[in-house]
Amino acid sequence: MPACDRTVLIVNARMASTRLPGKAMLDLAGAPMLARIFERVTRCRVIDEIVFATTTRPDDDCLVELARGFDLAVYRGAENDLIDRLWQAAVAHRAGIVVRLPADNPVAEPAEIDRLAVYQRGADVSFSSTIVPILGNGYPDGIGAEAMPIATLEEVWRTETDPMRREHLNLNFFDYGKQIPLAPDRFTVGTVPCPAAFSRPDLVLDVNTADEYAYMSALWRALWPVDPQFHITDIIRWHDASGELGERRTGKARSYVTLPAAETCP
Repeated sequence: MPACDRTVLIVNARMASTRLPGKAMLDLAGAPMLARIFERVTRCRVIDEIVFATTTRPDDDCLVELARGFDLAVYRGAENDLIDRLWQAAVAHRAGIVVRLPADNPVAEPAEIDRLAVYQRGADVSFSSTIVPILGNGYPDGIGAEAMPIATLEEVWRTETDPMRREHLNLNFFDYGKQIPLAPDRFTVGTVPCPAAFSRPDLVLDVNTADEYAYMSALWRALWPVDPQFHITDIIRWHDASGELGERRTGKARSYVTLPAAETCP
């Protein structure tokens, strides 16, 4: 396909999430989680277009309606083949750099998504990530994104046949749980260092379980009324002052999907 300089952010969600079904519509300070994500990512400055990618299932109609309320482009595709959904959305919107954000990250930082997009534009790497602590970057879990050139996504789309890897993008490049590269002979992996002011890799700020949702709901109830555009530094201050609630989440074991040992590189 012809090269294109456009940087496209694709936000993906579906109501039939396996770990916490319906989480995209769970309430955060009076609005659905997915709406809160859209509010934040529409403040990105270097993204050329934001696309919402979901499935063709009727129960995802509510998510499509929500995205269109933010004037976002929508792509609907395969339920369990995320790679195909991302690829088709990227091609339809002429992406040169694909930035991906799963909709279980309701405190994504617009400036950190921008930082990763700028890095990926200039770096000679196949895949980059700040969505979790990776390669010692120091990031909290849940404020960044993943990025890759369209050529990387095309190669995975054309060659990968394993259903697990087609549903979980990072498992083509890097195992977040085991912190190891998965195909270093094919794909290089990069990241950027987290700014020192909020380098807190002990924090888990995504939502995959009921306990994580309870924590996130309390966070939004506390911070959103004070400043709807609250920053990760505000989150850290709230977290450190929240006593037992914060202590229960600090250093919490992460719920990453990992490959069986036989499928990972030594």
